[in-house]
Amino acid sequence: MKIPSAIWTLLIGIVLTLVSIWYGQNHGLLPTAASDEAPLVDELFNAMMTVSTGIFLIVECVLIYSVIKYRRRAGDNEDGLPIEGNVPLEILWTAIPAIIVLGISIYSFDVYTNIGGFDPHGGHGSPMMEESMTMPGTAMAATLDHRSGNTATPVQFSEQQKTSPPQLTVDVTGLQYAWLFTYPETGVTTGELHLPIGKTVEINMTANDVIHAFWIPEFRIKQDAIPGRQTNLRFTPRKAGDYELICAELCGPYHGAMKTQVVVETQEAFDQWMQEQLVASKDTPNQAVAMNPLDITSDEFLSPYTKEMGINSEILHQIK
Repeated sequence: MKIPSAIWTLLIGIVLTLVSIWYGQNHGLLPTAASDEAPLVDELFNAMMTVSTGIFLIVECVLIYSVIKYRRRAGDNEDGLPIEGNVPLEILWTAIPAIIVLGISIYSFDVYTNIGGFDPHGGHGSPMMEESMTMPGTAMAATLDHRSGNTATPVQFSEQQKTSPPQLTVDVTGLQYAWLFTYPETGVTTGELHLPIGKTVEINMTANDVIHAFWIPEFRIKQDAIPGRQTNLRFTPRKAGDYELICAELCGPYHGAMKTQVVVETQEAFDQWMQEQLVASKDTPNQAVAMNPLDITSDEFLSPYTKEMGINSEILHQIK
């Protein structure tokens, strides 16, 4: 018994749909989700992957079927039949992509607003113009805020979460080719970002030279650091571990090396690390004075180093 083409189309459609849904949820392409914001972005990515997989399979299956079904047979030297077009088919393959793009746009907009998109200040009254970066030489001409809120579920933010103030603020400066982090509450400045797990963090960032991009793949966050402006991010790290902070904006010949570590740890470990940084910052000036006592000359102090470099005292005097 010959199976009608409509039945074949239905069966193939069901199989392709099931395969697309399964792969869209089990692709394994994303890194660990380590922040409260990550599930929202992951669900959007999974939906896009499901749709993309379905479209890919349909197109490839039709292409392979057409190549086999309508291939030129041996001895067939005639031209193909003239085709004038199919208006309903053209309307269909124009309308379906338009609906898909519109649906993904609405979904993306919903995710963007749920993580704070058009409410970058989170309702806690941050000023539009401020100079919060403590690194010398940083110009703060204006503020461009893009903050994201925090969520305890992968679906929706509560109003309390949107309006609550951050539990930790970190000032970030990007420069060729490094990141500098300043904790305003203590004045500690480091080249490695430490964060307590489960605490809402607000990042205020700028750049000293060119545009850089603050990107932590496991947190699903990325924001540009712009010279002369302040941009902002808000997120809540949820899993302890070491993560890589990457500059995602081409910023020069050594752009690929502009990376550092983000350490998410318990509150106790974070407090201990902060105390160590405070002690180290207090000891550094004393060590510097001890290394260069006032009872010796500059030539005597520098002689061990200049000798290794092949520089004599006459050259030092010329430099002076």
